[in-house]
Amino acid sequence: MREVWQSRKGFIFAAAGAAIGLGNLWRFPFQAYKNGGGAFLLPYLVALITCAIPLMIMEYAYGRKIRGGSVKAFSKLQKKLEVVGWIQVMVPIVVMTYYPTIIAVAVVFMVFSLGHAFGIINWLSDPGPIMGMVTGTADSALDFGAGISMYILAAVVLVWFCNWIIVKKGISGGIEKMSTIFTPMLMVLMIVFMINAVRLDGATIGLEALFKPDFSTILNPSIWVAAYAQVFFSTTLAVGVMIAYGSYLHKKADVVNSAVITVLANSSFDLIAGILVFSTLGYLVNSMGVEFTSFGTGAGVAFIAFPIAISTMSSNIVVQGLLGFVFFFCLFIAGISSSISMLESFTTAALDKFSISRSKLVSIISIVGLTGSACFASYAGFNFILDIVDAYVGNIIIASLGLVEVILISYIYGTSKLREEANQYSDYKIGKWWDYLLRYFTPLLLGIVVITNTFNLVTGLFSSETVVVLSNIIFGWGTVVIMVGVAYMFYKRKWTTDVKLDSLETSPDEE
Repeated sequence: MREVWQSRKGFIFAAAGAAIGLGNLWRFPFQAYKNGGGAFLLPYLVALITCAIPLMIMEYAYGRKIRGGSVKAFSKLQKKLEVVGWIQVMVPIVVMTYYPTIIAVAVVFMVFSLGHAFGIINWLSDPGPIMGMVTGTADSALDFGAGISMYILAAVVLVWFCNWIIVKKGISGGIEKMSTIFTPMLMVLMIVFMINAVRLDGATIGLEALFKPDFSTILNPSIWVAAYAQVFFSTTLAVGVMIAYGSYLHKKADVVNSAVITVLANSSFDLIAGILVFSTLGYLVNSMGVEFTSFGTGAGVAFIAFPIAISTMSSNIVVQGLLGFVFFFCLFIAGISSSISMLESFTTAALDKFSISRSKLVSIISIVGLTGSACFASYAGFNFILDIVDAYVGNIIIASLGLVEVILISYIYGTSKLREEANQYSDYKIGKWWDYLLRYFTPLLLGIVVITNTFNLVTGLFSSETVVVLSNIIFGWGTVVIMVGVAYMFYKRKWTTDVKLDSLETSPDEE
């Protein structure tokens, strides 16, 4: 008998935890900053309404209907479409090879923060040397002899152990229990840090840079593309996670409200992160006379800017260290809540097709994933290959899968029928506007995002050095080819479970 979520609260926390991750902390603030500040919020809001919420409802409703992950979901539409499901769940597997290395840095900094509290090492006011020691340097993605970070490698083992121990216990015994504790804890801790940040001298400088609208840019198509890409990136749609989570919903669960709450929780975290990041950076700009981008536009914000900000909150070494530990513990929780959802996405799909125990399957995936993460723990892997792989997976594969998913489910299964099923036990009913969004508006906008991102990636190589071009071909396009190849290999293997593969009864939508 298939597991189900034991409570709506547990499901919401698990789904929100899956959507909320390390990327929210830096990606949303700087996407807004680079794309017109407050003007970015309008296309971001439109993207939430026209893309995130409709797709979240679709994935929850369809996952509950077919009681399975992406592989079973697309097999039910049409047997040959099973390969699409496998490509979807290959995304979290690939991401799971490099994402733990970022979480690992948070783990390392947690340890260093305790060392700071006990007076062993004083580093929070000047984290640069420590960051350099942990992540190392390399000349390029092809600089395989640069070495490997033993700090990251050791922490990656801990991260994968946490993933393994939580996911192998299943939905109610592992993921739901963990999410019920850690997701609200993460939100509370981040709100506390946000409140403290807005009280810092110079915080208003940062908030003005983030929220002051530059409406002269509002008609720039790239801003709208960036907004849709951000929403897609941060909600974990089209990679099998939410279909898998939806498959464990009780048949009388409120799909619509659950989907809306999940999206709004994630977007709220985006805003909290934006206020936290830019209030802190405003303080640093004011006190140090540096630019907003001096600390980078990526993970460097969390790992360089915040230790400095934390060191200014108190002159007491012990308090500084404990605050640092709590902050990086927040990052660790955000990372783990996302990583277990990625692991569950592939696990659910594989359990649907292959007759194997959850414990054995999760153990195999964890060993393979740990091996992959060890490669990204190298200096070349962390500093170069990670960014390349992430760019191709995020900008090409995920958006493309979202486009394919919404077209196939909308036109083969039918949005009218899916809407009726979603509304059946929901307090708030969605109307025909939902059908039109999924069938016409959302595919059009996602198509524009896919074409634009692919064009930018390809044309960007024409002005790049030879080593950069080779690196993108090997690790970027190479990753895409491997993902599709492995997905096809799993697709060709025979089903060994007793799952019925008869196609779902379909009928055209009545407009």
